[in-house]
Amino acid sequence: MSIDTNTKSPEAAVPPPGHAPVTQRVRRGHQRLLTRRDRITLAFMAGVPTILHVALVWVTALASILLAFTSWDGIGFDSIKWVGLQNFHQLFTSNPQFWPAVEHNIIWFVVLILVPTPMGLFLAVQLDKKIRFSRVYQTAYFLPVVVSLAVTGFVWQLVYNPDTGLINSIIGANKPGHYIDWIGDPHLNLWAVLVAASWRHTGYMMILYLAGLKGVDPSLREASALDGANEWQTFKNVIFPTLRPTNTVVLVVTIIEALRAFDLVFVFNKGAQGTELLSILITNNIIGESSRIGYGSAIAVVLLVISLAVIIPYLIATFRKERQA
Repeated sequence: MSIDTNTKSPEAAVPPPGHAPVTQRVRRGHQRLLTRRDRITLAFMAGVPTILHVALVWVTALASILLAFTSWDGIGFDSIKWVGLQNFHQLFTSNPQFWPAVEHNIIWFVVLILVPTPMGLFLAVQLDKKIRFSRVYQTAYFLPVVVSLAVTGFVWQLVYNPDTGLINSIIGANKPGHYIDWIGDPHLNLWAVLVAASWRHTGYMMILYLAGLKGVDPSLREASALDGANEWQTFKNVIFPTLRPTNTVVLVVTIIEALRAFDLVFVFNKGAQGTELLSILITNNIIGESSRIGYGSAIAVVLLVISLAVIIPYLIATFRKERQA
């Protein structure tokens, strides 16, 4: 006699007393995963940052772009006047500070890419060898990055003080008639600020390159050693080519750092002659003694365009690699 195994007994179909059916229990359990309170909490946690981001970033950026084509002193919306491209024409043709500011931003980038970047790579290579107290060295080198730029500026002001500063005291330039005004001299102040900026940027580059070196396959080093390559040949022919993604990030970060440089210069001498930067011009025109919000917004738009010219190709290349992967 054959037995029908698909037939369910009445006892199996009836749930135990006091228990809901299985399907009902599953449905209720699923509903309990996301209650109304959970939805409100998620909406609050995701909505508030989104609203703040849109209001403080996108709205202000679009407002700056629109104000760049206007003339406004910041007092009442009735005083806003549409001037078209007049601000940009005046900026490129009759502003004696604009092109020096552009030149200083370029110098800032060149110095950062030629001095602290190789130094950061050198420190990263040394720390990657797992020497003793490497964590202590990493902390010491990275500490200037953590410290506020305003605090860094105040510290270096003490170093550059013409009377009691460390540098003048060492070289004997703190005597009457022999002072070296590192901050006030238009021929020296930019380089003095760049020394402080390079001191900070070195630790930043060290961390980026150290992270890249941690991702190098150890078998590549072993294969290079078996081929008889010395340490320099291994680094030049094996390790450094694998750091190409890190080099791209370093280049983009350095360009952004050069474009947004502001804090150190403002703390040093508020962008006096010799240290003009685009960010300083924006601040002086928007919140300076003579508020010219439209003109300052035009400078901000120029800075935005330069930044996007660097960031967009980087994002396109990054997304393209992710799709290929």
